[in-house]
Amino acid sequence: MDIREELAHINQFAKTELTEEQVYAFSVRLCDNEVDRDFERFDTSALERLGELFVGKSGIFDHQWSAQGQTARIYRTEVVRESAVVTAAGDAYCWLKGWAYLLRTEKNRDLIAEIEGGIKKEVSVGVSMGRSVCSVCGAESGSCQHVKGQMYGDQLCFTELRDPVDAYEWSFVAVPAQRSAGVLKRFGQENGETTLLRKQAALGRKYLGELRREVVRLAMLADDGLDGNIFAKAVGRLEEPELLELKRAYEARTAKRFPAAPQLRRRGAEERGDETVFLV
Repeated sequence: MDIREELAHINQFAKTELTEEQVYAFSVRLCDNEVDRDFERFDTSALERLGELFVGKSGIFDHQWSAQGQTARIYRTEVVRESAVVTAAGDAYCWLKGWAYLLRTEKNRDLIAEIEGGIKKEVSVGVSMGRSVCSVCGAESGSCQHVKGQMYGDQLCFTELRDPVDAYEWSFVAVPAQRSAGVLKRFGQENGETTLLRKQAALGRKYLGELRREVVRLAMLADDGLDGNIFAKAVGRLEEPELLELKRAYEARTAKRFPAAPQLRRRGAEERGDETVFLV
């Protein structure tokens, strides 16, 4: 899927249409059907249903349900099947892959760097399941005498989680229950040319911003009665040619209003009557 298709998925959740420059997107391994550290696992049909439920859900930190912690959002999912890998339960391994996005803001700059650097990597999910059954006897969890994590003959006892009811959130955590859950790789890896273009665009925006501020400064010097706020808003809509023309005009008016003081001064001319003696 190319970036345009990814953006189409992302923009289903945005109030205004976002561009590639505004978003940072990456994929995560949300959960799988392997037995986890708590001796629980999702069955395959549960992963498929969770894929539907997780679309649009927020990414937070350490399962702390706070709007301040919202940092990313899942915009599409897919169940990945790896038939060559067998789980501890004896079936083919599969896992739920989610694609998430966050905004490229000053607030998120450090988080993006930590994701890129592999620091923020592990994730965990918060879900509600309709059923949980014992892997040994099939009874509802807690209604039998089998103990999770123990072996009964050659069979490991674990709880199988079935029939998802809801997916609340997914979180960056230090130690996930599922060993493999975590960030995979973001899409749209930039090449050298793209990086250079981004830097050039940033320099261009900086130049225009400085030029606009200089035009406003000169205008305020040239005209005391000018409303600076209104003028600044008007200047904010202008591009380089108009800005340069205004800059030249206001420089000329400012120079007439505030003539430059002489850089040279006479020393001792009054005493000597010598008008040609100056000191730089």
